[in-house]
Amino acid sequence: MSQHATARDWIFVHLCVVLWGFTAILGKMITLPALPLVWWRMLLVAVLLALVPRIWRGLRAMTPRLRWAYAGIGALVALHWLTFYAAIRLSNASVAATCMALGTVFTAVVEPLLTGRRLSPRELGLGVAVLPGVVLVAGGVPSGMLAGVAVGTVSALFVALFSSLNKRLVDHADPLSVTALEMGAGAVALTLLAPVSGLLWPAFGGDPFMLPTPRDALWLLTLAVVCTLLPFALFLVALRRLSAFAAQLSVNLEPVYAIALAAVLLGEQQELTPAFYLGVAVILAVVLAYPLLLRPQRIAHPELAATGEAKALGE
Repeated sequence: MSQHATARDWIFVHLCVVLWGFTAILGKMITLPALPLVWWRMLLVAVLLALVPRIWRGLRAMTPRLRWAYAGIGALVALHWLTFYAAIRLSNASVAATCMALGTVFTAVVEPLLTGRRLSPRELGLGVAVLPGVVLVAGGVPSGMLAGVAVGTVSALFVALFSSLNKRLVDHADPLSVTALEMGAGAVALTLLAPVSGLLWPAFGGDPFMLPTPRDALWLLTLAVVCTLLPFALFLVALRRLSAFAAQLSVNLEPVYAIALAAVLLGEQQELTPAFYLGVAVILAVVLAYPLLLRPQRIAHPELAATGEAKALGE
């Protein structure tokens, strides 16, 4: 019997979105290059979680095959963050965050392929509806920032891959243990990638063992705990009843928070044109349309929502 999303699941997802809205801002404020920034972010989360006994019990309960699967997903998360922060370096926080909306298009196709569920024309249609907004966003940035748009698009593809794979495996292990394993595996993957990353493109380079300044260390700790550890675990819990596509479409609100914060804290509105903000408005309209289209389906099966809530409370 399938489970339907509860109000708490949607609250969890939107709380994650608010917190993730700060990640682009902190990424702009931290002076480290992209690779060491992501390396420290993932390492800090993994170390903090390693201090919790529950994490080790959860890891021991996993089969070796499952541990390797989550480790592979962790590498995809690392590549997503690496390309995301490289996109910030190549453009700005607002542009990089807005590119994440393309994750809806990618997830609408990728999730059915990876989870075995039927391709939904409605989800695909809503995902495609995001495209005019993204085109407007790309046309509303200076030409020197187009490389950031391209790298941000690749980052959105990685979002679709790891969120869909997490959806397929999320019921098989404790969410916090999964988070610890994925963060640790991502840090290892970046360590192995470091010698060649700078050769591929300087924006991806950097020594992972570079020590941050005291100011950067404070922002990194905030990034690791408030903007990574908390929302990542909550997101995995919410995915038990939300499809990866539904969650990803909600995550499209992240650019709205990021752009507002960037305007207030970084003054980035001076670098962007009205076309950029019109594109963001199109994306926001699609985001708001999705839960309205789902509402009749959820009300038709309220008993399933109650069952799902009871299961969640028992965890």
